[in-house]
Amino acid sequence: MTVRNLIERTGYEPLLLGDDTREITGGYAGDLLSWVMGRAESGDCWVTIMSNVNVAAVGQLTDCACIVFSEGVRPDEAAVNAAKTHGLNLLLTEKSTFEVCAEVGAMLK
Repeated sequence: MTVRNLIERTGYEPLLLGDDTREITGGYAGDLLSWVMGRAESGDCWVTIMSNVNVAAVGQLTDCACIVFSEGVRPDEAAVNAAKTHGLNLLLTEKSTFEVCAEVGAMLK
């Protein structure tokens, strides 16, 4: 499943698309950035409520396919600018972290 497929199937709002053809191969949910750095894998759809510039650094470091900001969270301007520099995909949704994980997990089966 690509990031574009995820957007089409869920209605998540694309905030920034660096490469919507990226393949999503797994998922990770977490907000403690040091924890995410050590556990998220390349190709993951990372679900978080963190919204600062460090999210872009962790997204780039882990090579995640996309970052989904759940619970209505919007990243700050510095985070969006940093994500743009790294070509990251940022998606927004009002859905809970649990709902996003359930949806993505079901689509990856």
